[in-house]
Amino acid sequence: MAIMDIPREVFQPIADEGDIDFEQLCRDLEQANDAMPDGYRAEIIGGNIVMSPWSKGSYFRILRSLEDQLSAHTPPGHRAMTNPHLFVFPQQSRAYGPDLHVADLKAIDIDTIRLPGSALSLVAEQTSPSTRLVDLTDKLGVYGRAEVPVYILIDMAKDMVTVYYDPTPDHGYLAHRPIKFGDKVHIPAPFDFELDTAGW
Repeated sequence: MAIMDIPREVFQPIADEGDIDFEQLCRDLEQANDAMPDGYRAEIIGGNIVMSPWSKGSYFRILRSLEDQLSAHTPPGHRAMTNPHLFVFPQQSRAYGPDLHVADLKAIDIDTIRLPGSALSLVAEQTSPSTRLVDLTDKLGVYGRAEVPVYILIDMAKDMVTVYYDPTPDHGYLAHRPIKFGDKVHIPAPFDFELDTAGW
């Protein structure tokens, strides 16, 4: 089992991800989950189980604002949540626990910690020094190719929000809108509203 606690800035995907036994990695992650140190979470990235620390408490103000605004505009049967859940993307050998997600409640009402990435209608990641590179690269590509309709990247290092949308299975997201904290940005279908980042 490869359990790694490494800075995300130096993380590099393994050379040949075609040899990954994703099912075994998922089983290993489930076993490791019970022994996880307090304050850490694990994800599968680039053929490795990667542990990273949970976010600072001060980050929750932004996530709470985002969750409150999304909750009024979620598709029927979907819900915005910051609860830690693990979403799997087997075709890309990834399993992520997004900082915030909107998912189909029926699709995730299952007796396993492995929730289907196909249930997601939106994900949001809030960068930290240890997660920023993966949020900007690996997760951006995986969410887009998995056709998650909207990916909101909250870049704490630059005080910016970027909304990615129009996903395709071959090329990922085809469009994006960046704004500085304090401005408004349109969140496209299936949400279709103006996200206000005042106070972020």
